[in-house]
Amino acid sequence: MRTDELILYRDTEEESILSDMAFLMENVHDGLSDKETEGLKRRLFSCVEKLVRLSVNHGFEGNLWHDYLALYLAAHENAYSTSCEIVGEVEGGINEAVLYDFTILRELFAFDFSGLSERLGVSALSFLTDYEGIHGHGKVFNKRIRDRICELGRHLAGAADAREFKEIMTRFYQEFGVGKLGLHKAFRVAHTERGAEIVPITKIAHVKLDDLVGYELAKKKLIDNTEAFVSGRRANNCLLFGDAGTGKSSSIKAILNQYYDRGLRMIEVYKHQFQDLNDIISQIKNRNYKFIIYMDDLSFEEFEIEYKYLKAVIEGGLERKPDNILIYATSNRRHLIRETFKDKADRDEELHTNDTVQEKLSLVARFGVTIYFGKPDKKQFQEIVRQLAKKNGIGMPEDDLLLEANKWELSHGGLSGRTAQQFIDYLAGTGQREEM
Repeated sequence: MRTDELILYRDTEEESILSDMAFLMENVHDGLSDKETEGLKRRLFSCVEKLVRLSVNHGFEGNLWHDYLALYLAAHENAYSTSCEIVGEVEGGINEAVLYDFTILRELFAFDFSGLSERLGVSALSFLTDYEGIHGHGKVFNKRIRDRICELGRHLAGAADAREFKEIMTRFYQEFGVGKLGLHKAFRVAHTERGAEIVPITKIAHVKLDDLVGYELAKKKLIDNTEAFVSGRRANNCLLFGDAGTGKSSSIKAILNQYYDRGLRMIEVYKHQFQDLNDIISQIKNRNYKFIIYMDDLSFEEFEIEYKYLKAVIEGGLERKPDNILIYATSNRRHLIRETFKDKADRDEELHTNDTVQEKLSLVARFGVTIYFGKPDKKQFQEIVRQLAKKNGIGMPEDDLLLEANKWELSHGGLSGRTAQQFIDYLAGTGQREEM
C-alpha cells in the first residue's frame, strides 16, 4: 500500500494504526514462513486492539477501519484541509496534490480484510466491519461528533473515484472544519512543557438564548455584536456585568450554541492564564474560524496585576489583535478592579490622582460593548418561575407555585434567574410534574 507516497496526508507516527496496517497490506502474501506469519499476526492483533480501544474511547460503531480512516482525515491539519475549513473549495495546484493523496486513501477504504485473515489463518476479525458500540457514545466525543465521523466513513467508502472522495472531504471541511477546532466547539487552556495547549471541552451545556427568560434588550445587544463578528463585520469586545445569577454566563454559552455552525468557537481562559494569551492567539489567528476568548467572573483585587496582561492583549501591544478573535467577559463588578474607601484616601494623598484612576478604569474601557444584567424585581422573578415551570412540565397550581417560589427565594439567595432555576430543579427532582 502506497502510504509512503502521501503528500499532504502523511502519517507522522511510526507506530500508528495506519502505518502498521499499511505494512501488513504490503507484506502479507502466500508462501510466508511460520516465523514470518507469527510476527505479522502479532502486528495485526496489535492493530485490532488499537481499533477496539479507539471505538470505546470515541464511541465508534459499524466498520471500525472506515471509522478510523474517517477520523484520520477529519483530524489531519494540512495545507489543504485548513484552507477549506469553513470557506470550502479552493483553487490552485494543491488540488492535484490532494487528488493524488485521495486516490491512495480510497484504496485503503476499499481494502478487504477477509483476504488478510485467510492468509494469516485468523478467523475472528469479522466484527471489525460490523461493530456494535457499548454505550452509544464515547469518552472523547459526544454522540453528535461520533455520528458525524461514522457518517463520513460511510460516505467515503461509497465514493466512486478520487474526485468524489475529494468532494465529500471538502464539503466536510467546509461544514464542520478540521482537527480539534473543527470537531469541538468549546476549549480550555492547559499549560504544558511546550507552552499553552488548547484542549477540547467535550461536554457543554446546550443552553439557548430562549431559555433565558427576560433580558430581551441585553440579549439583542449581545446577538447584534456576535452576528456582526461571525459575518466578518466590525465587532467589539464585550463585557456582561451585573448581579449574580442573572444569566450572564448562560447567555455567552447560548451564543456559542447559536453560532457554532457558522464557525464560532470559544476558548475559556482563567485569570492566572493571562500570561499565555499571546501564545493562545498565535495558535488560532490564522485559522478560518471566529474565536471568542471567554473570561467568566472576571475581577481583580487591588494587589493583582494580571489585568495588565489583558490590557496589553486587547489593545496596546505592537501587534494588532487578529480580526477573528474577540474577548467576552462576565463580571459582577462594573469596573472589574476592586476599589475601596482606602483608594479614595490614597488618591487624596497622591499628587497624580488622575493617573491612578485612569489606570484602573482603562481596562473596562477596552470593552467596546458593555451589557448590564440586573436582578429581577418580584414581578419579573415570578414570570421567570412561570416560564421555567411551563418548560419543565411542572403542573403545580400557579398560586401554590408562586407562593412556594417566594418562600424559596427568601432562603436561597434572593431574586435571580439562578434562584428560580434552582427552585424549578427542586420541584422536578421531588416529582412535582403532575398535570393540573
